[in-house]
Amino acid sequence: IHGLWPNYENGKWPQNCDKESSLDESEISDLISTMEKNWPSLACPSSDGLRFWSHEWLKHGTCSALDQHAYFQTALNFKKKSNLLQNLENAGIKPRNGEYYSMESIKKAIEEGVGHTPFIECNVDTEGNHQIYQVYLCVDSSASDFIDCPVFPHGGKCGSKIEFPPFS
Repeated sequence: IHGLWPNYENGKWPQNCDKESSLDESEISDLISTMEKNWPSLACPSSDGLRFWSHEWLKHGTCSALDQHAYFQTALNFKKKSNLLQNLENAGIKPRNGEYYSMESIKKAIEEGVGHTPFIECNVDTEGNHQIYQVYLCVDSSASDFIDCPVFPHGGKCGSKIEFPPFS
């Protein structure tokens, strides 16, 4: 998970809606172990989940209609509901170095599992290979179900062949 971000239908988003709000670890204490597994910070050199989650809460969560616990629980629920890795695996798309997949096969696998078209963002590795970087899915304004995205983000263009490298 990178985040759960409220967006306007034009693709813009509010941010930092309550600059006085800070993450209260006691509000999410029952979620911490699940978040460490399912919503880790991937920042290097060290990973600090609480710092990352605090940033996500302040920038995005404060603009949702959710309290702290509901915000993080909702994001975790959507990750589980999307089941992205299993949907990709069901289509034969697995993390492997040196193997490439078409954008259409990746989108189709996720769409078949989730019921809605994702936006795939790619990065480029040091060898110039396009890699899956992020998968965007949209949810309704009540944060209860997936919907078709009214607009997709810009950038992160993917080439015709996309690598899905393992992450360890």
